[in-house]
Amino acid sequence: MKWEERDVPEQKKQMIIPRYKMIISYDTHPESQAEYQQFVMEEFVPQLQEMGVYMLEVWHTAYGDYPVRMISFVTEEYSTIRSLFESEEWQELEAQLLSFVSNYSIKVVRYRPGFQFAR
Repeated sequence: MKWEERDVPEQKKQMIIPRYKMIISYDTHPESQAEYQQFVMEEFVPQLQEMGVYMLEVWHTAYGDYPVRMISFVTEEYSTIRSLFESEEWQELEAQLLSFVSNYSIKVVRYRPGFQFAR
């Protein structure tokens, strides 16, 4: 057993076969960077994962006319994303995220390995 597996509680281990990717892109407000990071790591990502949508990757744009941040989440079933969007929890999470960002967009696409850009 690898040490990484040993440190993860049994109930947290889960493997999915990604079929859909939710891509969220935006620019962060520089004046609220610390609060933004705390919210994303302590609330946004964990709550999405509890609802069956798992963070796959985070991209940061260093140069060019593109959103500064892009986060991708994956799930097996489109119905999981549809239920997420219809939930009160999502409405609250999205509203909080929007208080820290601008140039926000969200797109759901069929999953494929590698970088997928949504504009």
